[in-house]
Amino acid sequence: MPSQFFGLNIAYKGLLAGNAALNTTSNNISNVHTEGYSRQQVVQQASNALRVFQTYGCAGAGVETLAIERIRDEFYDTKFWSNQTNVGEYSMKQYYMKQMEDYFDDTGLNAGFKSLFDQLMVNGLQELSKNPGDATTRSQFVGFADSLVEYFNGQAGNLEKMQKDVNQEIKLKADEINSLAAEIASLNKQINTIELSTGGMANELRDRRNLLLDQLSEIVDIEVKETPIIDSNNPDRVTGANNFSVKIAGGQLLVNTNDYRKLECVARKDYEKVNQTDIDGLYDLYWQDGQEFKLENAAMGGALRGLVEMRDGNNGEYFHGTITQVGTREIEGADGSKAVHDVVTVQVNNEYLQDMNKCNLSDQGGIINLGSREFYYDSWEYSITYDEAGNPMYSYTFILSDGELNKSRLTNDRVGMEGTIGSAVKYQGIPYYMNQMNEWVRTFAEKFNDILKSGFTAENIPGIDLFVADHATDGEQYLFPDEGRFDKYFGLTREEVLEALTDDIYGKLYREKYEALYTPKYNEEKTAAYVAPTPDEIAALEKEITAQYEKDKKDVTDPLVQQQIKDEAQKQAEDKANKAAEEAAHKAASEYADAEIAGELDNMKQQAKVEAEAQLARGSLTVATADDSYYRLTAKNFAILTAVLNDPKLVATKFLGADGVDQDDLLKALSDMGYNRNKLSFRGASASEFLQCVLSDVALNASSANLFYDSYSNIGNTIDTQRLSISGVDEDEEAVNMVKYQNAYSLAAKMIQTLTEVYDRLILETGV
Repeated sequence: MPSQFFGLNIAYKGLLAGNAALNTTSNNISNVHTEGYSRQQVVQQASNALRVFQTYGCAGAGVETLAIERIRDEFYDTKFWSNQTNVGEYSMKQYYMKQMEDYFDDTGLNAGFKSLFDQLMVNGLQELSKNPGDATTRSQFVGFADSLVEYFNGQAGNLEKMQKDVNQEIKLKADEINSLAAEIASLNKQINTIELSTGGMANELRDRRNLLLDQLSEIVDIEVKETPIIDSNNPDRVTGANNFSVKIAGGQLLVNTNDYRKLECVARKDYEKVNQTDIDGLYDLYWQDGQEFKLENAAMGGALRGLVEMRDGNNGEYFHGTITQVGTREIEGADGSKAVHDVVTVQVNNEYLQDMNKCNLSDQGGIINLGSREFYYDSWEYSITYDEAGNPMYSYTFILSDGELNKSRLTNDRVGMEGTIGSAVKYQGIPYYMNQMNEWVRTFAEKFNDILKSGFTAENIPGIDLFVADHATDGEQYLFPDEGRFDKYFGLTREEVLEALTDDIYGKLYREKYEALYTPKYNEEKTAAYVAPTPDEIAALEKEITAQYEKDKKDVTDPLVQQQIKDEAQKQAEDKANKAAEEAAHKAASEYADAEIAGELDNMKQQAKVEAEAQLARGSLTVATADDSYYRLTAKNFAILTAVLNDPKLVATKFLGADGVDQDDLLKALSDMGYNRNKLSFRGASASEFLQCVLSDVALNASSANLFYDSYSNIGNTIDTQRLSISGVDEDEEAVNMVKYQNAYSLAAKMIQTLTEVYDRLILETGV
């Protein structure tokens, strides 16, 4: 039979249980606004009953307070983390695509592409067509061209700055991952220490750990696993400790209970660039043990993925092809010394790799993967060869670096394997938009320069290039000789190339011969034809100018004004005499040159064909990175030829030197090139529609980022609301609990008081 004092112990247990419940309620109320806090509750159960060997069987022994547990549903945590990964990714894309939209904006509030292009191709050409021989009009035209050049220079600078910002933010995210990983590992140790020693749950520490996981999931995708640690000697024993691991980026281990792996950012060397347009010092991530953290990992998510896709996104257009040949080549260094280097030829089939105007390979060297082995290369060459049927084949030959960078030699077993540079990042990031600008300026400059060089200036000087590229350091400029041209070969069969080469060589021979005959004859005739203005002519002009001055209400009696009238009349008379002499000389020289050339046309055509066949017979067309090809031209170094800036009269305005000063057929061809997609095509559109093509990409990506960010944010809010409905502290509910547990505590105290009176009667009034 239980002791007479057994009821007091039962009441005491009730008092303890009520006190624990009240304290827990107080803790919940105190943390009602604490971020990440999970509501706690006391877990109680009835104590084991006592056998009393009476007819009623067992006597209840009161209540046991087993634990104070936090109310948390791991299912909603997992859903929230998965969703936050998407929120993080699209928040980065949303932010930077908004910047991209601002850069390409052309609403009229700033000098955008369309306004500058129309200024050059409409206003500039129209004014120049009205008076092709006017120096002022030509100077204005060159100024409009320079404004267009500055637009692309500025856009390239903006995108480079954006890439620099994104690159720096990748480093900050890596540092943040390290910080969170270190704190999670520290919390794991504290949690295991507490739970091993007390047997209870370290609720607040677990809440803090979950809050850190919330933050980590927005930076990168996470996979969390917690498993009990088993005593190998006694598997049935509950140790109370747990193994807690966190994996990121598609399963890469970050935290393993008390230990964590640290990420390090390593800036690429200038000879490790992937794209021609990349800024120096882009970061690659490595684990502290030297293992590479693959940033292009398709399974990776979160803000880190969004940043990587913005920084490196190439729309899936990366270098890859089949290795067709390996060998060696003796290369002469800058100091004159010679060394043997391994070389490898990779044949490509994708149109964006075959077209050099779309090429974005680094011109400073890089890393090429040849059959799953990485090698450094110094430079490369682009070649077009022909198969037996005369169809073109496109390949790149890479000159590998010396033994200081490549510790192993290239072997023949690589033939037939795949060669790659970089990887396919299937998002339209900064490299994609930089390459779009490069493609446009290269294509536009080629066509524009070709038309100019096919004609003559108003002074009958052969036309020269207008658009070139600046060197990065020495102030010189890249010119584009025919030897570095690939566009006349691209997409053509051998027979078509032969025909095109013949036409080009014939045109060059004709122009050289014409100029050799025309120029000396023109100078001779101009001297002979010049007639100095007579005093009567000058006096007549003075009279006209005086009348105009009087009309403009100027004081013609002023000696200074009179001298001004005399000077202006003299100048106009001399200009008139010079122009008459030039026109007479031009007519005489043109007739003379045409007559002399007439008998040599057939010979020049035959010579052109022979030279074209000889050129093709020498082998394939090869363009190297060091050549002055249009590959050297980018939006960043796009420039006007210095000679034309200094002397705008060098701008060609007509196709035939025999035509008069006012002939403008070349200018009409330039205008047609800008708006006729059959003359110049960019992504199936005309040159003037460049911005529409690019803005459509930007707008689509920005809209997509906004849509997905809003969608995932709303989903995240919904999941978090569901999570809070379970684990959050409800003030009204806690107020009810406070009253409920207060009553329980009061009743337990009342029970003790009642039993005290019983024991008082028992002991004091019934004692012997």
